[in-house]
Amino acid sequence: VFAKVASNEPDMEGLLANALRVGELNGKILEMLDTAHAATFGAPEPTQVKITATKGKCILVSGHDLLDLETLLKQTEGKGVNVYTHGEMLPAHGYPGLKKYPHLVGNYGTAWQNQKFEFALFPGPVVVTTNCILEPRRKYKDRLYSINEVGVAGVKHIKDGDFSEVIEQAQSCKGFPRTIDPAEYLTVGFNHRAVLPLAGKVIDAVQNGHISRIFLIGGCDGSQFDRNYFTELAEELPDDTLILTLGCAKNRFIHSKKLLGQTLANGMPRILDMGQCNDSYSAIVVATELAKALDCTVNDLPLSLCLSHLEQKAAAVLLTLLQMGVKNIRLGPSLPAYITPNVLDVLVQNYNIMPTGDVQGDIKMMMEGN
Repeated sequence: VFAKVASNEPDMEGLLANALRVGELNGKILEMLDTAHAATFGAPEPTQVKITATKGKCILVSGHDLLDLETLLKQTEGKGVNVYTHGEMLPAHGYPGLKKYPHLVGNYGTAWQNQKFEFALFPGPVVVTTNCILEPRRKYKDRLYSINEVGVAGVKHIKDGDFSEVIEQAQSCKGFPRTIDPAEYLTVGFNHRAVLPLAGKVIDAVQNGHISRIFLIGGCDGSQFDRNYFTELAEELPDDTLILTLGCAKNRFIHSKKLLGQTLANGMPRILDMGQCNDSYSAIVVATELAKALDCTVNDLPLSLCLSHLEQKAAAVLLTLLQMGVKNIRLGPSLPAYITPNVLDVLVQNYNIMPTGDVQGDIKMMMEGN
């Protein structure tokens, strides 16, 4: 793989094969991570997560690393400090080994790009684990901590998994002054282990016309204004469509008042949150198993993929999907810089990959299977 990348040989087919090999390796790594998470914390299960405040001292954890969260939860037991998740840590609430801690009280905020506003308003210290840290504002810089590979100049760095300084600061901060009532909730935990037992119900609903089509809307979020495309797409889809989602792009619509709490005619939740961007493996497993059950290919399923693209992980997941032979993927809100006109020609010819366009026009085409 690396030898081919280092080569200056103008070999488009060879480079494509090499990129697909990267996608294959990424798929195996995602599987290993999925297995490790389930073995360590238990298989995720559908769980309601409180998204409103609980009175008391508090710490916020953002990023992706569930082991860091577990370490913090152990060290905060009995300390009178509540722990909230942020961004891609939201799916942590679906794991039995993490949600067993009663002081893991809920999720605060949305996706990574909003942290400069959300961290500033959080009344306690903030710990950022893997990825997604921005240059902090002065308003919260003295309350911000990094750990492991994450680091920003002037921000305190946690060493050897010792959160004692964070806990002490949380105890000295004001915390949330009251509990918001009535509380609001999101539901997470629709890992492939939870969704596959529902496969028969999904297939029956599709065959009986109760589900007109399945959509996977997910990926990486960002601050560009045109990412509202994914909000509009989810909100404008027919009410009898099933929406699978993962990654921080789900924050574009999981908080939508129009979609919150919606169910399908068969009683299933209309939106199934499958987890972090790393949990894209779950979507792959579900699509593959549905295709087996219906004796067809993934491309023959009543399934449309619309992915929000931003950075390396999204590129790796895209390569995994292409390596599986998945076609007709919509990618947006703009095509990545590395997709040059020549590369786009190859992807269109081989996989019919396409940019997102007008929401209503895209919905019409996807509902028709295009």
